[in-house]
Order: sequence, then structure tokens, then C-alpha cells
Amino acid sequence: MRANRQWTVENDGARLSVFEYGLSSGGPGTPTVFLVHGYPDDHTVFGSVIEDLAADHRVIAYDTRNAGASRVQAQTANPLAPYRLPLLVSDLYAVLASAEARSVHLVGHDWGSVQGWAAVRDARAGGVFLSFTSISGPDLGHLRRWFAGCLRSPRRWLLGAGQALRSTYVAFFQLPVLPELLWRLLGPRYAGRAGTGTDTATENGIRGLALYRANLLDSGRAGRRFPPFIDVPVHVVVPLHDPFLSPRLTDGLRDEVQDLRTSAVDGGHWWLAENSEMFCRLLRQTTGPHREADR
Repeated sequence: MRANRQWTVENDGARLSVFEYGLSSGGPGTPTVFLVHGYPDDHTVFGSVIEDLAADHRVIAYDTRNAGASRVQAQTANPLAPYRLPLLVSDLYAVLASAEARSVHLVGHDWGSVQGWAAVRDARAGGVFLSFTSISGPDLGHLRRWFAGCLRSPRRWLLGAGQALRSTYVAFFQLPVLPELLWRLLGPRYAGRAGTGTDTATENGIRGLALYRANLLDSGRAGRRFPPFIDVPVHVVVPLHDPFLSPRLTDGLRDEVQDLRTSAVDGGHWWLAENSEMFCRLLRQTTGPHREADR
């Protein structure tokens, strides 16, 4: 779908490509949805979602650092420094500011959801977000606390071990060279499934490895201090067949989120793209004038 408007935002060494679709006026009564993609995607993973929502929403999307058409200025001293989570969150707010977007419904998938959790905990969140919809991307601090809870309770040891097995790819991504070689081999296969160009899928996969190398190993350090309570309404969509994330990762979220709703769906990690019509129906329950009662 062709964007109504496209522009570039420069922020902390990154040039971010931003796209606007749908009802661009954003007038009274027009809900604004802000889409943040994950790994190894770019904003086009939301293609079917954008086409559906554009009929009655203002839709803003962007390619995150070094994904799609966005690029990052390389740093020789510390090549991973530009990919730390605080900078990703800074990008998110810079894009919103450039779009003059306030009172938006934030939607994040995978790493876009990881960034979304950090954004709604940020001091800048007040008055910016009407809601946050999370799909297949946990809050990193909550993930650490969840694992710690599993270790403390023998009844949850198997649950924690199961998630550890699901996360073995994270350790693999820390290795030099091999993950890049694997992406050269698997990029065309992923592109066929996701409906994206082969070169784009492969390069997104290779460049995006920096997200895991810059953030995952020290996620515990960031989670030691309990973060602010979240007062933004949160809807967590839980694909029951996600090979990377246990559906039980939502355990304990009600202690951190004032207004939490969860929806289990029959699908895998990319359920959002493969079942966009159903996802948009769920999202409209939040963005529409009458929100369904919390389940």
C-alpha cells in the first residue's frame, strides 16, 4: 500500500524512514495507530494490517534502526552502542514528535513490543499513549523477574526450563559469523513466507543481530530495579503456538499493569501478519469508541 506521506527522522546517529497511511488529517474522532515492527522485519510486515486499518484510522509506521530503509551511523569504538534499548525508545518518541502525534494507540510486535514496553514505562509516556497492544515481545525486566520466580519455585522449574529451550537462539545469535552465514542461507526462505524481498529479509536479519548482542545479555542489569507501574491500558495478544515465547510469560503482569487484558490466539509468532483481519478486529475493540469489557 502506498503511503500518503513519507519522511526521514534523524535521531542519535540514526536516519529513520517514517510512513503515514489512512486518514492523515487525524481530526477529531480519528484514532491514530502507531506500529513498531520486530526482528527480522521492517514496517512492511504490517502491510495487510495497514491496508485494513487505513479505512478508518491514521496509521504511522517506521523502519527501526538499521531495518528496511533506515540506517545507523557506524561507531568503531563500540559498534553495539547505537542499538541499546534506551536509544530505540528515543527513536520511537522522535518519530511520534515528527508526526505531531499524541494520544496514539501503540502496537508492537516482537522487538517492536520490547520497545513498546520500555516506552510505556518511560517518563515521557504521560498523555502520549491511549493504549499499548503487545504481540510476541516481552518486557525485558519482566522477563528477568519471571525467570527468577521460576528458579525460586520448584513447581515452576519445568516452565522456566521450557522457556530457556525456546530462547536458545538468543545464545546462538551471540556467536560471531555463524548467524550471519545462516541468514545468507535462510533469508530467501523467510522472504517467501513473509512476502518480502529476498535481499531485504536477509539484510534485516543480519543487521538486526545487533539488537540481541547489544541488549539481551545485560537485560537482568536493567531489570534489577523494579520499574514504574504502567497506567497505560495494555492488551497482550498471546499466540499459543509461538515457538519462541511461552504463553505463561504473562504470569505476574497484573502486578505491574493497572489495566491489563490478554487474548490467546491460535497461531504462531507471526500470527499478526498471517491473520491480519482477526488482529484488526481485536485492535478495533481498543481503538473504537466502545471498548469491550476486560476479560
